[in-house]
Amino acid sequence: MHLSSDTPVRLTRFAHGGGCACKIPPGELEDVLGGLSGPVPAPGDTPLLVGTATGDDGAVVSLPARGGTAARAVVATADFFTPVVDDPYDWGRIAAANALSDVYAMGGRPLVAVNLLAWPRDVLPFELAREVLRGGLDIATEAGCHVGGGHSVDDPEPKYGMAVTGLADPDRLLRNDTGRAGMPLSLTKPLGLGVLNNRHKATGERFEQAVATMVTLNRDASAAALAAGAVCATDVTGFGLLGHLHKLARASDVTAVIDTAAVPYLDGARQAVRDGYVSGGTRRNLEWVEPFTDFGSADAGTRLLLADAQTSGGLLVAGEVPGAPVVGELVRKGAHSVVLK
Repeated sequence: MHLSSDTPVRLTRFAHGGGCACKIPPGELEDVLGGLSGPVPAPGDTPLLVGTATGDDGAVVSLPARGGTAARAVVATADFFTPVVDDPYDWGRIAAANALSDVYAMGGRPLVAVNLLAWPRDVLPFELAREVLRGGLDIATEAGCHVGGGHSVDDPEPKYGMAVTGLADPDRLLRNDTGRAGMPLSLTKPLGLGVLNNRHKATGERFEQAVATMVTLNRDASAAALAAGAVCATDVTGFGLLGHLHKLARASDVTAVIDTAAVPYLDGARQAVRDGYVSGGTRRNLEWVEPFTDFGSADAGTRLLLADAQTSGGLLVAGEVPGAPVVGELVRKGAHSVVLK
């Protein structure tokens, strides 16, 4: 079967998952990656500042100062996923913003990206793929990031994203292992993207507030965090707020306390949870963090939203970010990596 360009297409019907909810579960991924690391660089080589050890958002390699040029760091990352919305242009914009986010989460500036496209060429018209790529290009252009080609494969399931290379100051990185007790925690985008996207996939309802949130670059939030002197951050995507915060707390050897009343949510998110639009990825996130979390009196709906698999979510910064709500703080190491109050 091949759908013509005149046939209305719901792209989410061609995906087993949606957006970052289709990630491999965090526990399974850590089992796969355990013990895998690159060779130790020889003296004089460019050092790897951030690798796989702490599960940070991107790899960072230091470039030494030469010829009067200040030392710089290269940030490398890749991110792609199945359709999270039905509109191909919006999907392209969301996927690009999500891929660029990893560079911003490290305190970097995206420099160049290449497209990663998987397309069922015998089923979906290439006019739709063009719209996906156009959306990605428009977001990269907004970010001041070049798009220099890419790679495509024939695949039964559509997927799109980018591999991104950025630059950063090696002395002003945002890392997930530099949190210290006493730092406040700021969240720069509201939660609930996962459940609203899952409702969209099931019903076709369009949630403009979710699309607007997902296509918003984390550029300004990253710049504000650096300007405020922050050194620790991560972005909140497929593993949910609790999953990414657990990784940050573990890497920094601290416990994080979240004030559940201070966490912002998108309009309609709680209703979507009550109506049952919770992805399998979100439930796997919650199962993974349960042994490391003291949930206090948080109800079942709140727990699911805090573990909700976000797509192109905001930054979680250990420090105050102008305009972003403070949702908790880092405290001394304790029995749990995350405590809800």
